[in-house]
Amino acid sequence: MIYYLCGDIMNIDITKLKSGIEPSIEINEKLNIDVSNTEIIELKDVELHGNLTKDVEGYYINTVLSGVMTLPCSVTLKPVDIPFSTEIEGNVEELLEEIGIFDKKNENTIDIFPIIWENILMEIPMRVVSDEIDTNSLKGDGWQVVTGEVTSSPNPELEKLKDLLK
Repeated sequence: MIYYLCGDIMNIDITKLKSGIEPSIEINEKLNIDVSNTEIIELKDVELHGNLTKDVEGYYINTVLSGVMTLPCSVTLKPVDIPFSTEIEGNVEELLEEIGIFDKKNENTIDIFPIIWENILMEIPMRVVSDEIDTNSLKGDGWQVVTGEVTSSPNPELEKLKDLLK
């Protein structure tokens, strides 16, 4: 292949694209990404499909990144699989600048891993709750876990204040 994934680097060889031999470079890759030291438990079936082209303004990427991330449940901390799919489209240099990467080490390759990783991080939901939670076990004497449904019962002390307004 024209690219390789090594640690936190996914280099794409752009020499044929640069010289005009190829109009675009096709990217179809299954990725194995190390997620140690992150809140992600595991990344499975991560695939990147699309292409890299060259235009007047630079190199343009148009890909779809998909896979399944395993995250801890916010209530029970049990692993929950969350599928994700996102489209990555834009000028490579501008996308790298958006995430704060300005280093250009090699003129014959482009490292798109920072773009891929940033898009994976953007797909992490703010809160993950397992479908297998037993809501009856989430209550106790005078307490309960509040889910999306809030049932409001009037406070008896505040009800007495209504009498003062009459």
